[in-house]
Amino acid sequence: MRFILTGMVFAAVASAQQPPPTFYKEVLPILQSHCQECHRPGEIAPMALMTYEQTRPWAKAIKANVLSGKMPPWPADAHFGKFANDRSLTRPEIDTLAAWADSGAAEGRAKDAPPARTFVDGWNIPKPDMVVRMPEAFAVPAKGAVEYQYIVIPSGFTEDKWVQAIEVRPSNRAVVHHAVVFLREPGSRWLAGAKTGVPFAPEVSSAQERMMNTGGGGSDILTTYTPGMVPDQWQPGQARLIKAGTDFVFQIHYTANGTAGPDQTSMGLVFAKEPPKQRIVSVNAANRMFRIPAGDPDYSAQATYTVRAPMTLVNLFPHLHLRGKAFQYDVIYPDGRTDTILKVDKWDLNWQLSYTLAQPLTLEPGTRIRATAWWDNSANNPANPDPKAEVGWGEQSWEEMLVAFMNVAVDPNVSLRNGPR
Repeated sequence: MRFILTGMVFAAVASAQQPPPTFYKEVLPILQSHCQECHRPGEIAPMALMTYEQTRPWAKAIKANVLSGKMPPWPADAHFGKFANDRSLTRPEIDTLAAWADSGAAEGRAKDAPPARTFVDGWNIPKPDMVVRMPEAFAVPAKGAVEYQYIVIPSGFTEDKWVQAIEVRPSNRAVVHHAVVFLREPGSRWLAGAKTGVPFAPEVSSAQERMMNTGGGGSDILTTYTPGMVPDQWQPGQARLIKAGTDFVFQIHYTANGTAGPDQTSMGLVFAKEPPKQRIVSVNAANRMFRIPAGDPDYSAQATYTVRAPMTLVNLFPHLHLRGKAFQYDVIYPDGRTDTILKVDKWDLNWQLSYTLAQPLTLEPGTRIRATAWWDNSANNPANPDPKAEVGWGEQSWEEMLVAFMNVAVDPNVSLRNGPR
């Protein structure tokens, strides 16, 4: 017993004598892996965390934010699903950042630093082969509701193109709530007569027509942008198809924030180097018929997508508005088995993220994907614009949506919308 106690005391003393973490040796690798994609010059975060001089003043704030789970933003419940783009920190990483702040945030030796993480200047994807930019900036007012703006930009493609990576970059992120880029194929009558390159809000004569525009008029989605979202980069052998003669249609939801200013959003494309083995296509489950009662703290509704052709589920992108509380995806197999593949317990409109499956999921016809959303329309929701209002589907943030976007991989010769191409 004496030997055992002596050994325990020795271990405790050795642990106590462990040197505190330093920036270069222990902290910088964590920042590179989880933080620098946003915390660098020109990106969405308000401060850069690339160097010791940039990071040291924020040591206590970093500790507070990682302990609370606020940073890095990753609201997915760890009990359901595994994701290739998981930003969350491990317990040892959280403890390291907290210990660094508590011990004085030492710099350490520069020779202990890992190689610097490299980025393409101005992009999170490889250097684009093509950049598509709004020809004219849109002037966002300081106050008031702004109708969804549509900008039609011809691709100029004289042959079909396969795209491997896509990134949308607003020039003024502070006013861009989200952006969707649709592919208006030749022959489409959606937004017929629109002047190319000029932002405009289509005139509509009914709620159904407005809803049709919101959904792209039957056009495929190329990509979606929300603050903090990781750009689309598909695996080798996977790509999106853009047909010859297609027009890009930027649909942008601007939100006035008290300061007027222009935005001129752009999009970078990286073309596939060879014909793909799988085509990436967007599908969704949506519910437009819900009505959330005034004051209800836990209202829920569902939407379902039924698989009608063999496909591989690649990633998930849930979408709600300010009253959103939680979101869940369940796969219901033809034999009745149910598997929860994503649950977002604490919905935050400011961090609408996509979730790329670590292991893509092969789905056979007859499989259903059920999306369940929960809303808090009570006064206890600090983001609630008006707890006394009954709320239904609508474009603006003070209205609501329930959309479960999904990207799936299919045979290159299959389009889930139009059948074989």
